[in-house]
Amino acid sequence: MRKIRSPQGSGCVLQGHEIRKAEFTLIRQAQTQAYPDEIETLKQHGIVSKSSSIYRLSPFMDSMGTIRMGSRIEAAPESAYPAKYPVILPKQHSITTLIIDNMHRRPLHANNETVHNEMRQQYYVASLRTLIRKVSRNCQFCKIRKAVPKPPMMASLPRVRLTPFVRAFTYVGVDYFGPVEVKIGRSLVKRWVALFTCLTVRAIHLEVTHSLSSQSCIMAFRRFIARRGAPREVYSDNGTNFIGASRQLSEEQHKMQQVNKDCATTFTNAHTTWYFNVPAAPHMGGPWERLVRSVKTAMKVISDCKTHPSDEVLETVLLEAEGVINSRPLTYVPLDDADAEALTLTTFCCTGPTVLISLS
Repeated sequence: MRKIRSPQGSGCVLQGHEIRKAEFTLIRQAQTQAYPDEIETLKQHGIVSKSSSIYRLSPFMDSMGTIRMGSRIEAAPESAYPAKYPVILPKQHSITTLIIDNMHRRPLHANNETVHNEMRQQYYVASLRTLIRKVSRNCQFCKIRKAVPKPPMMASLPRVRLTPFVRAFTYVGVDYFGPVEVKIGRSLVKRWVALFTCLTVRAIHLEVTHSLSSQSCIMAFRRFIARRGAPREVYSDNGTNFIGASRQLSEEQHKMQQVNKDCATTFTNAHTTWYFNVPAAPHMGGPWERLVRSVKTAMKVISDCKTHPSDEVLETVLLEAEGVINSRPLTYVPLDDADAEALTLTTFCCTGPTVLISLS
């Protein structure tokens, strides 16, 4: 039996029948405020009028003056009296809300169906499930427990993703992934892959690098320029090798400005600007991070072998993966036109380099 100390602080405890008596007093108060005419009619005639909202419930008044719902299972010997004749509670009343809230907290904020089952054992409330959901939504403990972070609205695409009428790889994003172990003789050596992606048409270019040093990054960047042309802007993460490559590129461009005009015109038609993402913001590198995953997936399918590849095999696999990804269609191909050809990334990046920069 649950014991509750009285609010007077006198040391007396409330007995179970006292708590039950207080509960029925509150229930009768709620019924008196919600059904005054029905209570008067039940006291005089034992039946409510047909115009009453609870007429279909066959209500009657018990010995304690509480309105209960009639039932057809009164002959069931195993059913308790409250389950046979549940107390009718008004839908829009604060006492009803408090009783539902108590039932919601008693099973430790369980699911709504558990609360509904417990309520139906003693009470009848119209639109009970709706009220239970309302109480659950207003429960502060449940709000905190079920709270999830709200993702911010996606920002507008940057200028380099939307610039029209420029050749492929004018605006480039670069990233590294790896290492990939290759077999040289009897030893295993690590290799990394530099991924260059056009931020406008999303084509890719792959280069094998032998280390994570700035010099290796510069060599990969020179090979990229020799085949694709000098980019106007380069975007990357804050890797130490990228910072070193960017610094050396700036120094080389500054030196080339001091040579004669003919040499400068030949090698510095386009000036490359290198931008770094904000530190600890990997979401800003989404355009190339997603393509890194695509390249890894293509490599797993192409090189279906358990042994470590050689340098030659690795380079071949990377070029095949590059061709597969750059051949993905960009437009919908209708089935009713057999002559229609899909527009792919290869269409934009099939031309050779237009500008070269000397980095030696």
